[in-house]
Amino acid sequence: MKIFVINSGSSSIKYQLFDMPDPKPVCLGQIEKIGGQAEIKHTVTQIAGTELKKTTEASDHKAAMEEILKLLTDKQSGVISSANEIEVVGHRIVHGGEDFADATEIDEPIKNKIRSLFSLAPLHNPVNFECLELAEKSFPAATQIAVFDTAFHQTIPAHAYRYAIPEKFYNDDHIRVYGFHGTSHKFVVKKAAEFLGQMPGKIVSVHLGNGCSITAVKDGRSVDTSMGFGPLAGLIMGTRSGDIDPSVIFHLADKLKMDIHAISDLLNKQSGMKGLAGSNDMRDIRKKFDAGDKKVALAVTMYVYRIKKYIGSYAAAMNGLDAVLFTAGVGENDQLIRRLVCEEMNFLGMILDQEKNLGQDTRTREIHSMQSSVKILVVPTNEEIEIAEQCYKIVLDKSNN
Repeated sequence: MKIFVINSGSSSIKYQLFDMPDPKPVCLGQIEKIGGQAEIKHTVTQIAGTELKKTTEASDHKAAMEEILKLLTDKQSGVISSANEIEVVGHRIVHGGEDFADATEIDEPIKNKIRSLFSLAPLHNPVNFECLELAEKSFPAATQIAVFDTAFHQTIPAHAYRYAIPEKFYNDDHIRVYGFHGTSHKFVVKKAAEFLGQMPGKIVSVHLGNGCSITAVKDGRSVDTSMGFGPLAGLIMGTRSGDIDPSVIFHLADKLKMDIHAISDLLNKQSGMKGLAGSNDMRDIRKKFDAGDKKVALAVTMYVYRIKKYIGSYAAAMNGLDAVLFTAGVGENDQLIRRLVCEEMNFLGMILDQEKNLGQDTRTREIHSMQSSVKILVVPTNEEIEIAEQCYKIVLDKSNN
């Protein structure tokens, strides 16, 4: 079954084509800097030396989708002869509100519900929706399925997802913790269970990329997560501040006369490691850290400290801890951050094996010491595979009923 997965951003589209149930993609790629001279990377995985890199004019997502379709059907390097070969298109939709706890086949009522959630994720959902409608036109024979980033977190109990504000704001305006990166957290928890041979009862999943989030998972179900109503809360991130006293926002508005848009830009795009260390690229930060830059050293200490605090609080919330998972770009590749997070956590039973932590592998691996009572794993994430697998299950279940 040919399943095409689309993961769209405000100025980018990542994509992978799968011939399920084989989890290895037939091809994959991304288009970045949509809105001008777009950069394209495209690889046919089954043929060596087929990686294509080029720039092209792509004024909008429609033009970008047309470029993708050309690559898929190219006479020399294409992987399908026509768009009608695609049987399913799986879409990453960032926000599903309280309406969606599972992947969902798309029809007009579902589209209307997704439209109604635009205000909850104004930077993401409208673009996700646009690409959904473009895919309906580009792949007319395909079933369209939405996989929501918030879905995995719909198992969080009310005492963890409600805010301490008057109830009418929850009932009327749906203000609550929704959480994000759910597709990634769900995938790595599943892969950790496969690696260990069983599902650990109490897991903390640490997703560290440019966006960062941490999730408490008990018996395979999300019970708390660091991102909240939007993706700004929780850990220190590449450009986002993470948790901040709301009084700071009032001060910025009242005393410094910043308008709400300037404050939003400050906290979402100019803060985090970019604000503290001058860069949101951990590779650049590592070079400055190794050179003894004191400002960068403080930024790294703050970044790590916030992660450690969340691990501790989630261990308390679950009354124990069986496994900690590191995933995403920083979590998978930065041994320094992993080491610093695990330092002085032996009271929780976390003891890192320094030699294992230095290793590089694209597979799931354990990096804890033999003396550690908590499993510490590095688990590569792949949201696109998770989306494809959820889509495949929906179609199979439908055909069997």
